[in-house]
Amino acid sequence: MSDHENKCSGADCNNKAGSLQCPTCLKLGIKGSYFCAQDCFKRNWSTHKANIHKTKSDTNRRVASGLYNPFLAYPFSGSVRPVYPLSPRRTVPKSIKHPDWAETGIPKREMRLSRSKWDLLDMKGQEGMRKVCRLAREVLDITAAALKPGITTDYLDEICHNACVERQSYPSPLNYNRFPKSLCTSPNEIVCHGIPDQRILLDGDILNLDISLYHGGYHADLNETYYIGDKAKADPDAIRLIETTREALDMAIAIIKPGTPIREFGKIIEKHATSRGLTVVKTWGGHGINSEFHPPPWIPHYAKNKAVGTCKPGMTFTIEPILTLGTDREMYWPDDWTNVTVDGKRAAQFGMSRFLRG
Repeated sequence: MSDHENKCSGADCNNKAGSLQCPTCLKLGIKGSYFCAQDCFKRNWSTHKANIHKTKSDTNRRVASGLYNPFLAYPFSGSVRPVYPLSPRRTVPKSIKHPDWAETGIPKREMRLSRSKWDLLDMKGQEGMRKVCRLAREVLDITAAALKPGITTDYLDEICHNACVERQSYPSPLNYNRFPKSLCTSPNEIVCHGIPDQRILLDGDILNLDISLYHGGYHADLNETYYIGDKAKADPDAIRLIETTREALDMAIAIIKPGTPIREFGKIIEKHATSRGLTVVKTWGGHGINSEFHPPPWIPHYAKNKAVGTCKPGMTFTIEPILTLGTDREMYWPDDWTNVTVDGKRAAQFGMSRFLRG
């Protein structure tokens, strides 16, 4: 029995196939795409093209380039797709001091800390934090200077890693051992924890660079969101999102002083976000930072939070609000790490480590 004597390829058709074959399938070398009639072919064209042609084209590109999306069946909420394979783990010289979680990914000392007891640094500790924060700012600026359409996020990870190592600093993203990257890159609808891969940045993208490093026994953590290309710089929504998020961080920083209630930061951030029609992501917040990466306190970025306590001399912590153009709800890709908006709308983040002088 020949191919065209089988059932029609139309999704909604139970007729026997005729001699009409999809011309695009012929070009792609796809066999068996026969239809009973021209009307049936036209009616099924959109579905047929998406399910058959695109799958074949993606497979051909994967075979030709070695690049692939590992989650083809996943219903992505936005336009960004992972592009694997991930590059191998970049090495950190043993001469550079490693944090206690470098090998296992488990911050042993941090896990023993009381959630209600905050470390207050003496003058030596404050000087250590000042230095590591300055180095982190240098690394972020070096990495950001390479931003342009046409490069990959993995390339940015390499730049970041090398800049950290040159400064005798240990690159310390949140989940270094599971995804061995020195940088978190979050384009467009990715809320946070984007994994640098082979995806090429496009003119019109926005991208968050999240830098963390460990030097002299102390951690630093900061991030900014950037415009990629002229299209992004001319996009009113991108401008509203990025600049409002930047302003919200600056407004929160402006009220830092001994005695400021921790809950006040979220109040001022959400008020500014709402005034511009944006939404604060509530899941993620700022945190303490010093000799540990994520010690207490937790710093909510939304209003009417129940954070307790006030700012005290010697405290060091981050404020890093995330705002979106749509909902504050997020979901994870199948890697259980990349966090994205459920509606596929864009998110931006700005974050900085701050300390109060003792």
